[in-house]
Order: sequence, then structure tokens, then C-alpha cells
Amino acid sequence: MSDQMVLRVRGRVLAGPDDVRDELWAVGGRITYERPAGVRDAVRDVPTVEGWVLPGLVDAHCHVGLDRHGPVDETTSEKQALTDREAGTLLIRDAGSPSDTRWIDDRADLPKIIRAGRHIARTRRYIRNYAHEIEPGDLVAYVAREARRGDGWVKLVGDWLDRETGDLGACWPRGEVEAAIAEAHRLGARVTAHCFAEDSLRDLVEAGIDCIEHATGLTEDTIPLFAERGVAIVPTLVNIATFPHLADGGEAKFPRWSAHMRDLHKRRYDTVRSAYDAGIPVFVGTDAGGSLAHGLVAAEVAELVKAGIPALDALSATAWGAREWLGRPGLEEGAPADFVVYDEDPRADVRVLAAPRVIVLDGRVVG
Repeated sequence: MSDQMVLRVRGRVLAGPDDVRDELWAVGGRITYERPAGVRDAVRDVPTVEGWVLPGLVDAHCHVGLDRHGPVDETTSEKQALTDREAGTLLIRDAGSPSDTRWIDDRADLPKIIRAGRHIARTRRYIRNYAHEIEPGDLVAYVAREARRGDGWVKLVGDWLDRETGDLGACWPRGEVEAAIAEAHRLGARVTAHCFAEDSLRDLVEAGIDCIEHATGLTEDTIPLFAERGVAIVPTLVNIATFPHLADGGEAKFPRWSAHMRDLHKRRYDTVRSAYDAGIPVFVGTDAGGSLAHGLVAAEVAELVKAGIPALDALSATAWGAREWLGRPGLEEGAPADFVVYDEDPRADVRVLAAPRVIVLDGRVVG
């Protein structure tokens, strides 16, 4: 047997929703379904894990290096990443962070991160210390900057509280958005945007945006447009659950905004189910790292099921489908050996995701 690290996994390997295999090997940090020649006579000496196996879960809206006040130090970022890892999240799309977390790429024991650079927001139209706060004339230049800084994604703040109207309002003129998205695409990056309300969605989608975060403002008028253009949504329902509390806090100063937030919250499940029924791609994201705790991926999958998405599709939204959308492999021959092992079949009950038994990153048991 070679000196390469070898791990054997037996049980039910969920290589796809309906692709179930009996055995998987991790050799030198990579997946193979063929027993390594060097272990044929010494298989009993190879470390073995048994159970139901999923590819490492995806949190497609997460913020490592950020808390409610802004950027955090490396020690705090490490704790955030470890919390996500222990929940089974092994691939994160970091949807905006002011911190430099590239050092995480050198840590084989921490989740892999796909970065969207730093948020790009309109001046005084987002949470303090989070974003580049700029005016529309600078949007193209900042999108180009973050496209080069990120890992194939750029994050805009599409709407926020407008103090002049006392309600949610779109942040960017149509022309600037079109030019900015075109520039990101020219540089090989996809674009996503934070959007709670209704009135920014049509302009963003018609301008060519690739994804919308939260998407609580979807209506029967815009849902067909999203479906036609193939624009994905990441609903972050565990975050939308906080809307009533936020509304209570702003009631005295911004009653119109508060009423709007309550309405978006009230129809959140109907919105997500209508989007799914129309064929809009839906993916799992928790919005951890601002005011929300990390490690909520299982809770978000359960929320999608509560909204009416079939359990297998909700599972795919954090597993096979999410990885394909982000261009990262799952449990494929030769892929990095990043997977989570459970005691029971998560396809039968997504609540199983809350209790991972073994977590493997690059072929090593890390949790």
C-alpha cells in the first residue's frame, strides 16, 4: 500500500439524488469508487466510516469575517468557519465581506470559500462598515474591482431603506446597473444583489443579473421574468424570520417601512413556493455572519421544506444542485473528498442534517 492517506466509506453513498453507491474511498484527499490496489490484502487495517454520505453541504449566502458591527479579526473568522464546518457546511459562497479571508484557503481543515468581494452599496443606504458606499457614477469601476478581487461573483445592494420616502427603495438607476453587470460578465464574474422589496427586481433581471438574495419582493409579475431568464434566488428564510423584530424596532420612525417588512414576512413561504413552482432555481443560504449565527444550514433546508419545496429538491439546494450551480464537484470520481456522514437517510427526513456524525475534508476526518 502506498504512503497516501486512505479512508474507506461504507453504507449508502448519495452521489446524486438517485445515484446510491455502496462504497467510496478517499485516497490522497480524492474520491474514488475503485478499491485501491495496495489495500486489497490489508483492507481491515484501513480506517472505515459507515453511514449515509452526502457531498459537503453548501451555504450559498454566508459572511465569514463579518459581524453586526463590520469586519472581524482572524480568530473570530476562524470560529465562524469552524461553526459552519461542524454543521456540515464545507462549501461557502461568501456573499460579501469587508475582511480578507484568503488565509482560510491555506487551511485544509476549514470550509472552502467562493468569495463575492465586498458589498457595493449606495451612499448611506446599507449597514455601516459593511460595504463600499458609492454613487451610481462609480458603480462600474467598483464592480470591476470586486470582480477581480472575488472568486467569480460580485455582490450589489439592490435596495434598502430610503429615509426620504420612509420605505424600501431601489438603489441604482437602470443604465448604471446594465453597464456594471455587463462589465462583471466581461471579466468572467456573475452578479448577485441583496433585494428585499419589489421595485428593483425587474431592472436588475432585465439588466442581466445572475442571482437575487432574499427575493422576498417577488410577485406574480416578476416571477415569470425570473423563470424565463433563469435567475436563481437564495431566500435566506432563517433571516427573513427576523423581519417582525426589525419592523418593531423601526415602527416609531419608519411606519411605512415596518408595515412593508411585516407584509414581506407574512407571504414569505408563498413567495418561495411560487418561485419554485415556476421553475426558478432555489438554493440554500443562511445569511450568517451579520446578525445571524453561523451553522444554520440544516434549519434553512427545513424552512424550504416548510415553504412547500419537496424534501429531495430542498436537499439538492444545499448538496448536488448547489455544487453544480457554483461549479464545484460533489461525490464524483477524482473530486476532493469533502463529504458528511449521517446515521440516517437525509432524503427521507431533512432534519437528519442537523446531526452530522462524521465530517471529512480533503480525505481527513475533521469533525
